[in-house]
Amino acid sequence: MPAEITPAVQSGKALGSVMFLDGQGELPMLKVNTAWSTAEIYLHGAHVTHFKKKDEPGLLFMSQCSRFAEGQPIRGGIPVIFPWFGPREGMGQHGFARVTAWELKEFIPAADGSVSVRLQLPDSPEGSAYPPFTAVYTITVKDDLTLRLDVTNNSEIESLTFENCLHSYFEIGDIKEVSLIGLKGAKYLDKVSQFAEKTESADAIRISSEVDRIYLNTTSTVEIQDSRLGRKICIEKHGSTSTVIWNPWIAKAQQMPDFGNDEYLRMVCVESGNVSSNQIILPPGETSKLEVKLSSESL
Repeated sequence: MPAEITPAVQSGKALGSVMFLDGQGELPMLKVNTAWSTAEIYLHGAHVTHFKKKDEPGLLFMSQCSRFAEGQPIRGGIPVIFPWFGPREGMGQHGFARVTAWELKEFIPAADGSVSVRLQLPDSPEGSAYPPFTAVYTITVKDDLTLRLDVTNNSEIESLTFENCLHSYFEIGDIKEVSLIGLKGAKYLDKVSQFAEKTESADAIRISSEVDRIYLNTTSTVEIQDSRLGRKICIEKHGSTSTVIWNPWIAKAQQMPDFGNDEYLRMVCVESGNVSSNQIILPPGETSKLEVKLSSESL
């Protein structure tokens, strides 16, 4: 793909820029630069694989074993989970959005130095199990990263039922030195215990074994406190009533062909969306908005 770049200055003021590149596996990729940060976005899956502030380690974890190929999900970064979460009989895990090439609609370097990239999921094929809909994903890069998924039900008569989730993988120094704050009192489904319903009792969640939990009916901001890297990651969300926490730990990591055996030590997923009993039933003509803001600062 030929490289192009947006103007870096306008009226004497520094603007962000976007460059078109061939990424890994020769998949088309956008590289975004701002005064504060850099980001990389693949059209495959509308997948953000990199976000880094100038003075910090990268925010997002990427597996060194990840596949970059058509029809395959990318392991790490921020997969877009839509229109279902988890397995579905006879169909792929976590929906089709993360393995589909999205269309680039526009990119906007703003006067404040931020850059927004807007992508759209191609129209569903005729005969789809879903009524007609439009899914638009807007990624805004500056000193933080804001992600917004808008889904519009274009049907005049049918409701659109779906799950959505921004499946964020975060880079951490050591999983044993991380605390997750903000979910005390929330009920959750514990997949490791056959989806038993439990209530979170900890002020700070510490991870020392496989964790796979769906926290329901929670709109709370979650903080990742990472003593090894000396930083706090803040996950703020709007239009989301579910939070998923995941780390595969030792045995599960060894079973995953696109994940390194020891990589569980350097990652934790804190995912924002609407899944399980929090699925969305969208009336005809209505739009659902899921927005997540990722920021970080020193502890």
